[in-house]
Amino acid sequence: MARARVAEAARDDDSRHRILGAAFSAFLKHGYAGASTLEIATRAKVSKRDLYANFRDKQAMLVACIKSRTERMRLSPELPMPTSREMLAATLEAFGANLLREVSHPTVIATFRLAIAEATRSPEVAQTLEAAGREATRHALTDLLARAQSAGLIGTGAPPEMATQFLALLWDGLMVSLLLGLAARPQPGEIERRAAKATAAFLHLHSEPSPQALTSSST
Repeated sequence: MARARVAEAARDDDSRHRILGAAFSAFLKHGYAGASTLEIATRAKVSKRDLYANFRDKQAMLVACIKSRTERMRLSPELPMPTSREMLAATLEAFGANLLREVSHPTVIATFRLAIAEATRSPEVAQTLEAAGREATRHALTDLLARAQSAGLIGTGAPPEMATQFLALLWDGLMVSLLLGLAARPQPGEIERRAAKATAAFLHLHSEPSPQALTSSST
């Protein structure tokens, strides 16, 4: 009996995975409005009944597609506690390089385009992309900078604003160019260069506080 339940759950997971893959392909090809549930079911090799057993409607499929593809944007919130400026620099460079590498992936860029196209008709799509992807990334970076500040590695300032600043230095207009199709996905060397340049600029703006400043802040 237990084996039967496991096998059934595996089949359900497989069906859901195929439906999401078929739906994403259909949305990219025809847009949300032009993609029919019949085409999605046909692509996924499931019946329409199975389709609606997994998703209540087409909009739910779109939101699930967006959510499943934001995983590339999720960076581990368990970043190491920096104990020196050198370690902070290395962590920021690794963080930045990973973010550039994952977010510039064609699937993620296609997801952004799809969310933008449907933002007016289905605002929850953009909200899902924001909450499941971008917000999680900013939170992880904000936490890292707050801990670096507590350790006396960078000066005063609001960590959320610092995180926004670092991300602006990192992307430097690249995301808009990628969305418009004006730039190709950066190669590994370019990714490393961008991450190093953004980190150097950020740490130049946020120097290590003086011993006097640290003393006064602790009293």
